[in-house]
Amino acid sequence: MTMEQLASDLLRRKGLRSTAQRRAVLTALQGHPHSTAADLETRIGTDRAEGGGLSRQGLYNVLEDLTKAQLVRCIEPAGSPARYELRVGDNHHHLVCRRCGLIEDVDCSVGVAPCLTPDEDRGFAVDEAEITWWGLCARCRQATAGQ
Repeated sequence: MTMEQLASDLLRRKGLRSTAQRRAVLTALQGHPHSTAADLETRIGTDRAEGGGLSRQGLYNVLEDLTKAQLVRCIEPAGSPARYELRVGDNHHHLVCRRCGLIEDVDCSVGVAPCLTPDEDRGFAVDEAEITWWGLCARCRQATAGQ
């Protein structure tokens, strides 16, 4: 089964119409976690026929629809544009390099959501905890050590 066929199947299972634009975005995210909208726009290409007539606003609309349907996860590290990934529903977290912006997934050590609970929930029914660790990746640490 091709990625486009898989995308079509995923969309239908979530009750969404399988449009060329939605399939193009899901396909563009395959193998490219933590993509920005600009990354996706470049990957889909400027050929409107290839993306099913996907404009920039159309891209944002598709990303919003896919995020609401929980087919795509949106993360927003401080100082970075929103990033999108296909890895959803597994309670994973992220490492972010302060220097180059590299983002890596980190599995939750507890395994069930939320993996952390606040001391005081203030009436909230907490169902998720999002953790971002900041630091320098191995390549940036190595580059810094050489200076």
